[in-house]
Amino acid sequence: MLLTSCLAALALAVSASATQQFFSAQSPANFQSYDAGLFTPLEDLSLLSKTDFTTLSHPLFPNYSVRIKKSDFCDETVASYTGYIDIQARHFFFYFFESRNDPATDDIIYWTAGGPGCSSSLELFMEFGPCRVTDVNTTTFNPYSWNERANIFFVDQPVNVGFSYAEFGEVVSTTTEAAKDMAAFTAIFFEHFSQFKGRAFHVGGASYGGRYIPVFASEVYDQNARLIEAGLTPINLTSILIGNGCTDPATMTASYYDMACRPMPVDPILDISTCVRMKQAVGRCEKMMKESCVDKFEAIGCQAASVFCGAEIEAPFDASGYNPYDISKPCDGVVSDNLCYPLSKTIEKYLSRPVTRASLGVDAVVPEEFQVCNNDVNSAFHVSHDHMFPTQFYIAALLERGIRTLLYIGVNDWICNWVGNDRMVQGMEWTGQQAFVDQPLREWSVDGQVAGLTRSAGPLTFLTLDNAGHMPAYDTPKAAQVMLQRWLAGEEM
Repeated sequence: MLLTSCLAALALAVSASATQQFFSAQSPANFQSYDAGLFTPLEDLSLLSKTDFTTLSHPLFPNYSVRIKKSDFCDETVASYTGYIDIQARHFFFYFFESRNDPATDDIIYWTAGGPGCSSSLELFMEFGPCRVTDVNTTTFNPYSWNERANIFFVDQPVNVGFSYAEFGEVVSTTTEAAKDMAAFTAIFFEHFSQFKGRAFHVGGASYGGRYIPVFASEVYDQNARLIEAGLTPINLTSILIGNGCTDPATMTASYYDMACRPMPVDPILDISTCVRMKQAVGRCEKMMKESCVDKFEAIGCQAASVFCGAEIEAPFDASGYNPYDISKPCDGVVSDNLCYPLSKTIEKYLSRPVTRASLGVDAVVPEEFQVCNNDVNSAFHVSHDHMFPTQFYIAALLERGIRTLLYIGVNDWICNWVGNDRMVQGMEWTGQQAFVDQPLREWSVDGQVAGLTRSAGPLTFLTLDNAGHMPAYDTPKAAQVMLQRWLAGEEM
């Protein structure tokens, strides 16, 4: 879920301290310690306690540790776990659910929400987690969960999102910095639990995940070379999944006109005079963004482009009263309060209950009132202009290395819509670009019914889901589950 428009999101500044800490762990002394047998993996998840955390560490990552415990939570049919990724003063909360099918052989998915600043509890409890929150005291079994045939992590990141927190005022405000934390966590997990070593690993996220996921996966891929050098097993990065991603601000901004003023797929929402004004502004907006945000990044000029495009192309929709995450309906509430989904407030109340927090092992320092999204985190990323870096460069680089990539989008979403994503992916430069562009969009079906359109070539697949918005697994849970299972199985959509 995205708190603000793509233009009102964020940018890039590599944390020198985090980078230095990470590479300092790769000194010969650390390799020697590992080789000398001083590291003993825990190996078996069943050994974990239900009441107390077990702390995992690794000599290759001296500043990182993982606390994990069993948790009888959400889905009694499978083993589940919760815990924290601790990086000195930063603490990231996660859930881990084993597969309902065969946890000993099924793939592993790492999932994080977007925002930036929103908790993965949205996907866990609204979309494709093992259970859904039905009222402030209750969850119900979700038969369409994505852990039907996969082991899955839900991670609250960066710090100060969900149950994650930081001490001494520490913050994370760039995707690049967050990527290093994510990659270290996965390495530590796989090193301790040998039954998962070599298992197919998929990195997924939605909304601002269009920025997060390509960078996170790239860090995992690049980290593998360092793991091999240290004599460790590399992580079997197999694919990335981007759901309704805000990937490229330039193509996404222009698409806001198409979604509001053309039948894409619902009838035009805005009046004719407003649409004409928007159309006249599109060309100027694209030119300004290309000159100051794309061809080169010039902070003042890019900010001016963002202000102009926001006022002329985004503001008319914002004033319409429609749900930016599903243009087929009006907003049910206020975007800034409940994201147009009252269920989000129910989830907040459920996760604020002391009994829920105790079951999960939430640290006492975390504020008592749970927030689905943190506006301060969103603002910090906005100030750093994090979203303006061309994420498609990362996607293209992963494709060149054979990493399968799925971009799926609910057609009724406005804020990270299918039109902008389609333009981005067709214009993305990689060796398979022409083969991909030459493929026509074709229908894909579930149970004999058309579920959307798709285009695929080599490792790249683009897919839409009909009758769905920003959260396809909430609107069309069966189709979303079938999509995932076909993807994991390597089947055509």
